[in-house]
Amino acid sequence: MSQSREALPGQSPFARLAVTHALAVGADTLVAVALAGSIFFSATLAAARPKVLLYLGITMVPFAVVAPVMGPALDRTKGGRRFMVALFALGRAVLCLFMANHLNSLLFYPAAFGTLALSKGYLVAKSALVPAVVPDETGLVEANSRLALIAVLAGVVLGPLGAGVQTLLDARWVLRMAALVNLASVVAAFRIPRAARTAPPAQEQEQAELHAASIRLAATAMAVLRAAVGFLTFLAAFDLKRTHARPWQFGLVIGAGALGGFLGAIIAPRLRRVVKEETILAGSLLAPAVVALFGARAFGNTAIGVVACAVSVGAACGRLAFDSLVQRDAPEAARGRTFARFETRFQLAWVGGAVIPAAIPGLPGRLGFLLLAVGLAFFGLSYFGTVRAARTAPELHLPPPTP
Repeated sequence: MSQSREALPGQSPFARLAVTHALAVGADTLVAVALAGSIFFSATLAAARPKVLLYLGITMVPFAVVAPVMGPALDRTKGGRRFMVALFALGRAVLCLFMANHLNSLLFYPAAFGTLALSKGYLVAKSALVPAVVPDETGLVEANSRLALIAVLAGVVLGPLGAGVQTLLDARWVLRMAALVNLASVVAAFRIPRAARTAPPAQEQEQAELHAASIRLAATAMAVLRAAVGFLTFLAAFDLKRTHARPWQFGLVIGAGALGGFLGAIIAPRLRRVVKEETILAGSLLAPAVVALFGARAFGNTAIGVVACAVSVGAACGRLAFDSLVQRDAPEAARGRTFARFETRFQLAWVGGAVIPAAIPGLPGRLGFLLLAVGLAFFGLSYFGTVRAARTAPELHLPPPTP
C-alpha cells in the first residue's frame, strides 16, 4: 500500500480527501438540481422519450476523454492525482459560472457536457487516491464506505438547499452556488497528501495484472449491477409518468434509492469483516433479484420504491467491494487508467440497461421487474459459481475465502 511522502499535521490524510469529496459531490448535486426537469419532467411522455435517449447518448461522450486521456495523466504526473482533483474542480467552477450566464443559449449544452466530463474524471482520480490515504488493504472497503456515506450526506444537505434557492430565485443562482463550492474543493484538494509518482510497469506485467481473474470477474458483476440500476431508473420513471403519478411519488422513489445507497455504504464494511469482496459482489446481485421477483408479483408504487431501495443497496455494496478489490489487486502504477477504463465500461452498461425501457414504449412494469429478477439471479449465480471454481485453479490467483 502506497504511503504519502508528506507528513501533514492536524487532519489525517483520509480526512483531507473526505472533505474534498464532500465538496465535490455537493457541487455536483447543485448542478443536478439546476438541470432537473429540463429533460424529463417538464415534457409529455411522448416528448420525453427521445430527449431521454439523446441524454443517454450524451452521457457516454465524456468517457471518450476520461479513459484515454485523463486516466494515464493521473498515473504519470508527479502528485498527478491530487493535482487533477484540484484541476477538475476549478474547471467545473468556471463552467458553472458560464452555464449561469448562458442558461437559455445553445452554449449551455457544451458547457454542461464539459461539467459532466470533469465530474467523471474526478471520480476516477478519487478512486485512485484512496489506497494512498489508508494504512493497508484491509481498510479499503471501510474507507470507500465512509466516502460513500459522505457523498450521501453532502447530497442530502445541499440538494434541498439548492432546490430552495431555485424556487426563490432561479437556476442561475444554484449554478453560482455550485461554482463557489467547487472553488472550495480546489483549496481542499491541495491539502490532500501528495503520493509519490509511480513509473508505469512493463506492458506485459500490467496487462497480466489487469486481466487477473479477480478483477475480470468482478468487473463483469459490477457491469450487470450498473445495467440493472439504469434499467430500473427509467423503467420506474416511465411507469410513474404513464400512470400520472404525483411529484411526491417520484420523490418517494428517488428517496428510496438514496436510502438504499446509504444503507449499502453502512452494510458493506460490516460484511467485509467476515467475507471477501467477491462474496459481497455475489450477494449484491442475488439479494436484489429476490426482492425484484416479489416486486413483480405485487407491482405498484410501493413495490417500485422497495425494489429501488434493494437495487441501490446492492449497487452500493457491490461498488464498494469492486473499488476495494481493484485497489487491492490492480498494479499501483496503473490505478488511474484502470478506474478510467472500468468507469467507461460501467457507464456503457448503465446506458445499455436504461435504453431498454426508454426505447420500448409501454413496457409493463411488472414484466420489467421479472426481467430484472431473472437477469440479476442468472448473473449472480454465474459469478458465484465462477469465483468458487477459480479458487480451485492456482493459475487464476484468486485470494482464498475468509475462514
